[in-house]
Amino acid sequence: MRRATGKFFASGARPYGSVTGVAALVALFVAHNSALAACRLGKMAELPVTMSNLRPLVTAKINDDEVKFLADSGAFYSMISSAAAAEHNLKLRPGPMGLFVYGIGGATQISVATVSTFTLADVPLHNIQFLVGGSEAGSGSVGVLGQNVFRIGDVEYDLANGMIRLMRPEECKKDALLAYWVSGSQAFSVMDINPTSARSPHTTGTAYLNGAKIIVTFDTGAATSLLSFKAAERGGVTPVSPEVADGGYLHGLGQGSSKTFIGRFASFKIGDEEIKNARLRFGELGLGTDMLVGSDFFLSHRVYVANSQHKLYFTYNGGPVFNLTRSPAGAPSPAANASTLPTDTSSPPASGSPLPAVGSPEPVADAAAPQSKGEPVPGDAAELSRLGMALAGRRDFEKALADLDRACDLDPNNPEYFYQRGMVHWRNRQSDLAMADFNKVLELKPDHVAALMGRAELRMYGKDFSGAKIDLDAADRSAAKQADERFELALDYQRADFLDAAIAQYETWILSHAVDSKMATALNNLCLARGLSGQDLVKALDNCNAALKLAAKASPLNANILNGRALVRLRRGEYDKAIADYDASLTMSPKSASSLYGRGVTKIRSMKTAEGEADIAAAVKIAPNIEEQFAKRGITPR
Repeated sequence: MRRATGKFFASGARPYGSVTGVAALVALFVAHNSALAACRLGKMAELPVTMSNLRPLVTAKINDDEVKFLADSGAFYSMISSAAAAEHNLKLRPGPMGLFVYGIGGATQISVATVSTFTLADVPLHNIQFLVGGSEAGSGSVGVLGQNVFRIGDVEYDLANGMIRLMRPEECKKDALLAYWVSGSQAFSVMDINPTSARSPHTTGTAYLNGAKIIVTFDTGAATSLLSFKAAERGGVTPVSPEVADGGYLHGLGQGSSKTFIGRFASFKIGDEEIKNARLRFGELGLGTDMLVGSDFFLSHRVYVANSQHKLYFTYNGGPVFNLTRSPAGAPSPAANASTLPTDTSSPPASGSPLPAVGSPEPVADAAAPQSKGEPVPGDAAELSRLGMALAGRRDFEKALADLDRACDLDPNNPEYFYQRGMVHWRNRQSDLAMADFNKVLELKPDHVAALMGRAELRMYGKDFSGAKIDLDAADRSAAKQADERFELALDYQRADFLDAAIAQYETWILSHAVDSKMATALNNLCLARGLSGQDLVKALDNCNAALKLAAKASPLNANILNGRALVRLRRGEYDKAIADYDASLTMSPKSASSLYGRGVTKIRSMKTAEGEADIAAAVKIAPNIEEQFAKRGITPR
């Protein structure tokens, strides 16, 4: 239900000349049609895409298990998490000496796993190797599909229509227009991109920010586009500039996080398209590029990456170009009521180039290319589902629900369509309709983990905590031991005040996710759960100390960690240390009722009665029921 942006690049050894599998993809996908005389496009494969908010997901199979991958054009190679490798019984071996991957959040060591049969676009591929390591990609995916897949030919990203197409030009000259869908007077944009290779596989080009030249990397794995601090500064904007707002924290491959901001730029020009008064997110990238052009841009454009020409074509779909939610990294839980900034207040892009007089090539399905067995016809349930989720990713909920209604009507026995519609109803603040859809999912598939968790969260929202626990317990029984969903299960148990269950889930999740961007949060929450319950206070203190080491120095999480550690120290009778932690926490979060009340209790117990009573009064003013909450845990001033 939540998660991070996963960027990674290679360093050290040659990026994966030793890994087999790409040749197999080429051999099975690439069409042979050398007799063609005119410029034509052969369709090597179509990859149906389901958007999970701003996360493009592709279905595949690891041996006999159906799984989802994040389509990540910013990843140099396909990768799965360590937990997913364990869940699917994949054997690991060390990666090549000197090879590591890094991204937002830091670097990580990698292993290698071989999948006996990896099925993509209904094509079974044998003995395919994946890198293994790093954070979970999120949104229920096991990992990412990277440039070893998307660089085997040209690639079209048609996310608004729920499709990625691997294409192969035949007999096309270097100046041929490959944006084949453009017709009549429709405007399009074209730009040069840098040649790619095994060592430089990413799709990169040049854009202009307030007239300053910047290098951009086209990255479907980044949920939202992101400028580097240096690029923003070249455009005249810094974190202290007027109109700059908090953009939240961005998580990625490693355990760290990156603080982001949102600023206004007079002009952002990419290809033939110019956006005036653009609001763009910026933060620490550290990836050798000035900007990640993320899936928000891809969802608002149809993009054809012509590796064959070293060009990139795109047309504008309408609506907001950039997503500016305050928590850019993941899909927020609908129950979280997360605050947001305006999605995009910029001017619509200026028109690109007009269509030239000569016609564009017609795409043809090459007879020698494997065809998807489940390829939808226009208007079928699968296509409507993908169209609806793409519209939901752009927050066009009315149209999204219309498509999902039709998908559910056409295939009333498919639980996924009802789950998707339920999530869109929830995001559209229609909780009763969301509940009805989750109930339907669970009639069709009682062990549907995501629907069980969604219904549990809706029940908690309605204060039905006992009903929520029934669903959470069922999800616990159904989820794989290594599943990333256990992190969300732990959060839900903790929100519902079932602390023993929350502690058990955090411990299980931590065992399978040694390197993950959520680790600091998991350790902090585990510390707090133990502190609130008064259990294993030595372990609780270790949990908080470990969380502090992992959290970014400027992260607001530090205030929570210090507050949790202070509570543990209060429980242990270490009053001076508890007061010091509460002081530090309140420096960062001065209106925290729990920190004020906890410090007040600690000071009164330390015979600083007047100071303690003042803290308690301030806490009660902020949260009138704070005394009751602490008393419930057996924590009182005397």
